[in-house]
Amino acid sequence: MREFIVEADGGSRGNPGPAGYGSVVIDATTGETLREVAEYIGVATNNVAEYKGLVAGLKAAHELDPAASVHVRMDSKLVVEQMSGRWKIKHPDMKPLAAEAARVFPSSQVTYEWIPREKNKHADRLANEAMDAGKRGEQWSASDSTAELDAMTAPTGTAGTAGADVRAAGNVAAQAPPVGWGAADLGAPATFVLLRHGETALTPQKRFSGSGGSDPSLSDVGREQAERAAAAFAARGTIQAIVSSPLKRCQETAQAVAARLGLDVRIEDGLRETDFGAWEGLTFGEVRERQPEELNAWLASPKAAPPGGESFAAVARRVSAARDRLVAEYAGRTVLLVTHVTPIKTLVRLALGAPPESLFRMELSAASVSAVAYYGDGNASVRLLNDTSHLR
Repeated sequence: MREFIVEADGGSRGNPGPAGYGSVVIDATTGETLREVAEYIGVATNNVAEYKGLVAGLKAAHELDPAASVHVRMDSKLVVEQMSGRWKIKHPDMKPLAAEAARVFPSSQVTYEWIPREKNKHADRLANEAMDAGKRGEQWSASDSTAELDAMTAPTGTAGTAGADVRAAGNVAAQAPPVGWGAADLGAPATFVLLRHGETALTPQKRFSGSGGSDPSLSDVGREQAERAAAAFAARGTIQAIVSSPLKRCQETAQAVAARLGLDVRIEDGLRETDFGAWEGLTFGEVRERQPEELNAWLASPKAAPPGGESFAAVARRVSAARDRLVAEYAGRTVLLVTHVTPIKTLVRLALGAPPESLFRMELSAASVSAVAYYGDGNASVRLLNDTSHLR
């Protein structure tokens, strides 16, 4: 039996006021987002919007697999308690919506959990996108949504209480104080030292080289770069563990450092490079000549993927999942992550709360070093980017 997680939220700018909902269906095993739904519903209360979000999320899950088990997560205590049968439903607007939600799946297939608002960011952003679209007189479009990527960086949710304009203007400052001011009170962070692998034969030619291509080894220059990086890390003496992408060029770079430090190398699949599909081995110019429309779409949207390849949105999901696992495991320690351009840029982007297009505005040289520290309160601090001093 498949297992889905449905996260739903709704909001009203006025309560009652212009309202909308958002829901997301997630594969409980892989964490992959399977379906996003959102809609502007006109003037309504928060509770009506939240119930409509629940109904829409359940229906989306049912369309995917009516036999699946579904775990609903919402930040509405009212909806969760009422749908769980612990609270009575008295309001006349709530009763038909609750009944509609109960009819989508047999009760034996659905469970409910209350979560704090900050854990419901994805659905929250979908709801706000729907309300913003309604304000413009438009319908929400899944193809234009950036809710999933926004949720990875945003500090907290706001759909149920305030509008997107209020959130953008003040919420980041209120919820995420600068790390440098209060870091001493947060304990030692998990510090990820991010080492891009050394050169391969494809690197100087600037060819697409991801996880779907030939998996090249380091060149002679790349091996020399790895040794220089290893010597620098040995001199500093701060690295306590080493984690590597499974691709050959990263493992070879990691092993050079491990040999100097006397450490083992752990493999983390989430750190692999983007799969560039049909573009593997080609230069940017060659792709521009052969598939200009596909390239333009890829440059314009993080959800677009090379033919047969992987989108930057998909990479962000797996990299952030790997980051969370590693931060939990290595709290208070300094870990070397040997990986690739896109995962490193993604970790930096997410730490800064920068938009997806920032991936195209960072330079990362072969065997360069960057660093991000992750604190116990959820804040991150970028400490270094593209350092190549050890190669000179």
